[in-house]
Amino acid sequence: MRALAVTVSNRAAAGVYADTGGPLLVAGLTEMGFAADGPLVVPDGEPVEAALREAVAAGYDVVVTTGGTGVSPTDRTPEMTARVLDRQLPGVPEAIRAYGYAKVPTAALSRGLAGVADRTVVVNLPGSSGGVRDGLAVLARLLPHAVDQVHGGDHARAEDGPHGDDGSRAEDGPRAEDGSRADDGRHRHPGGAH
Repeated sequence: MRALAVTVSNRAAAGVYADTGGPLLVAGLTEMGFAADGPLVVPDGEPVEAALREAVAAGYDVVVTTGGTGVSPTDRTPEMTARVLDRQLPGVPEAIRAYGYAKVPTAALSRGLAGVADRTVVVNLPGSSGGVRDGLAVLARLLPHAVDQVHGGDHARAEDGPHGDDGSRAEDGPRAEDGSRADDGRHRHPGGAH
């Protein structure tokens, strides 16, 4: 599986300061088992869209960006990413923000997106090294499965692995129509379980 790390920063692209997030992305993606290229450093705005389109055309399985997800006037990575995506994966950035928010409340200000462009999974992470680390912690549990699904892999079934399509585990037993365990021993009342 091939991955590309993209750093979005006007200052790093101009050589004003060294890119720190991109190398963290490459290391994290490599640890996940990807053959990771980059970091490719681009300025904010239109160059982000161009870099994403080139990566999709090159057949990368995953592209992860860092930077440009905040609320400053130059932060346009989500807008450029949205132009490229065929389908969004809203749960991914929600999980990343929630994970980061537990440590740093300003993580909630990230507007990063995630989704699929052709057969490439694209994820936006914040530009801070802490935001990259938090994002990688979440992505380590999601990216390999997402890539498998994008490439037509079969959904895990309870009898094939630890989790079924509904998130249940085989050892959890059968589920009632309301999603609760049918054998959880609770009495059902119109007002809820007691």
